[in-house]
Amino acid sequence: MRHGGQILVDQLRAQGVGRVFSVPGESFLAVLDGLYDSGIQNVVCRHEGGAVMMAEAHGKVTGRPGVCFVTRGPGACNAASGVHVARQDSTPMVLFVGQIARGHRDREAFQEVDYRAMFGPLAKWVAEVDQTKRLPEYVSRAFHVAMSGRPGPVVLALPEDMLSAMAECADLAPVAAMVAGVSQVQVAAVLAELQQAKRPLVVAGGAGWTPAAKADLARFAGSYGVPVAVPFRRLDHLDNGHPSYIGDLAVGMNPKLAARLKAADCLLVLGSRLGDIATGGYEILDPAGIAGRLIHVYADPDELGRVFRPDLGVAVPAPAMLAALAPTHAPQDLVAKWAGWTQAARADYEAWQLPQPTPGAVRLEQVVCWLQGQLPPDAVVTTGAGNYAGFVSRYLRFGPGQRFLGPTSGSMGYGFPAAIAAKLEHPGRVVVCFAGDGCFQMTLNEFSTAVQHGAAVVVVVCHNGRYGTIRMHQERNYPGRVSGTDLASPDFAALARAYGGHGERVETDAEFAPAFERALASGKPAVVELRLDPEMLSTGMTLTQMRALAQKA
Repeated sequence: MRHGGQILVDQLRAQGVGRVFSVPGESFLAVLDGLYDSGIQNVVCRHEGGAVMMAEAHGKVTGRPGVCFVTRGPGACNAASGVHVARQDSTPMVLFVGQIARGHRDREAFQEVDYRAMFGPLAKWVAEVDQTKRLPEYVSRAFHVAMSGRPGPVVLALPEDMLSAMAECADLAPVAAMVAGVSQVQVAAVLAELQQAKRPLVVAGGAGWTPAAKADLARFAGSYGVPVAVPFRRLDHLDNGHPSYIGDLAVGMNPKLAARLKAADCLLVLGSRLGDIATGGYEILDPAGIAGRLIHVYADPDELGRVFRPDLGVAVPAPAMLAALAPTHAPQDLVAKWAGWTQAARADYEAWQLPQPTPGAVRLEQVVCWLQGQLPPDAVVTTGAGNYAGFVSRYLRFGPGQRFLGPTSGSMGYGFPAAIAAKLEHPGRVVVCFAGDGCFQMTLNEFSTAVQHGAAVVVVVCHNGRYGTIRMHQERNYPGRVSGTDLASPDFAALARAYGGHGERVETDAEFAPAFERALASGKPAVVELRLDPEMLSTGMTLTQMRALAQKA
């Protein structure tokens, strides 16, 4: 006989879970008791939003579901932002939410929420466990659903009296490996479509990209000499130094890449949903009909044809398709036919990478370019959302062993919790988070989480005193009418020191390199605060230029 909290924790151990993220609550005290001597690390966070984002990033880093525990009512509401990230980023995750006692339902009891209704549109599956002895069944299904097809978040609600009740039941074995078969007929069909093209373009995105999958993509692209673009915030899917890599289909993408996407007569889309960011708001590519042929490879058959009609749809995971494509060899006449197209696309990318000067004594493009030559080959870089992140995607090249974690959902506050999760999983690797002053303030309370658990990340805070992306849109639509976008911020370096970390302020380009090196050498969670000129707006536009352009329109 075990109480429900112990049964649940034993089932997590059976699934191979070694770390969970949580904000404690009285609704799941039995689970905390089960974790007491389980050997599972419980990373105690300061806010449920940060906790769930850490779990989501853990899922990205490991390929296994990140696990998070939050309490009922307010805790679950706070956690919703991280569930949305996991949904849009196709990341496997299991969120356990404490729930009121079963006998108090439907009376609007203290912190009562209907979680099926609340999380139904966000999660792949939402359920409430009513019988203690069925916990192994529910946990097993949760892990299966989180990893199957298009990965994503699962939410399980846990009534507190169910968790504290005693029951006798057997544990279930962990999720079995799923064999994703790719037939030679499918491979032949993809190659037959591709080989008819004069201007092919590969778009490689989505979740579940292992080092082997990335190596297979590099091998396939090298053999066929075909250009490869990655979608928004999937920068590490292909070595950015590979001659076939031509950039990312991101917010503010290279205009020449956008034109090339439109001009392609055959798109091979591997694992990407081909959403509104990658298609320029569905204007570069129109779901009503695109000029070229579309080959869409995606794990979930329900995605094929949901937005864009494919000429060939293949319902298999992109890594499995690449494993089958990589050993094939392109006819040399085909490689020769595509060579000019690919080389021109690569040249456009190289030109786009040349730093465009921004105003101020600290220039973000120079900071990123300096880091390009300094980060080790296994470094992890994270961002949240904001115009500062555009400097990372434009100027930082990711090598084959480096990782990038960023929210395709565009969630502010993501980069710092993600960096903590990455550092806990890979304590020997350098982990750098880029964050805007607005972005960082959404989750900087997790600095004490980083200190408590020894996650020595370095946060480069891009401080310009405003919500930069919103200000950019504001100036574009209502030039000169500044409303609701200015920020008052603390001394971030001093705040880091107050938390027990390391803090530096940088006010000139020359100060950055030694400050960053001291931050790394400190062995503590660290902040390097860049005091940026407020005139700097984006990688290619100053505030004054944006306002003048809008006023002319």
